[in-house]
Amino acid sequence: MTIEELLALEHRGWKSLCEGTGADFYAQIMTPDAVMLLSHGVVLDRDAVLGSLNNAPPWDRYEIRDERLLRLTEDTAALVYTGHAFRAGEPEFLALMSSVYIRQNGAWRLVLYQQTPIPASKEPER
Repeated sequence: MTIEELLALEHRGWKSLCEGTGADFYAQIMTPDAVMLLSHGVVLDRDAVLGSLNNAPPWDRYEIRDERLLRLTEDTAALVYTGHAFRAGEPEFLALMSSVYIRQNGAWRLVLYQQTPIPASKEPER
């Protein structure tokens, strides 16, 4: 496993959220028991994630910064980064993010995604 592999998946996910195809992408990549812990204090299982993405407005753009890979086992890893996302008419979304991936049948699958909001006054230095 390399950081490039998992970072490429993370970019594909964000691009799908910008294109309005997030439900399709995450239906393919999430494990059946996957969960997302979102910045506003909600925990969503796979079905709830897919349902919420069907009606979500697309993001205009995003940035991934300060990415790190944590190898948990040979077939499990966490990608940790600072994410910035932008939508017209909304405040910038800034959060620490982590995605835990497991390799199943040779493919990386998302099992856990977590967001921790960063107040604008506390933005990490580059």
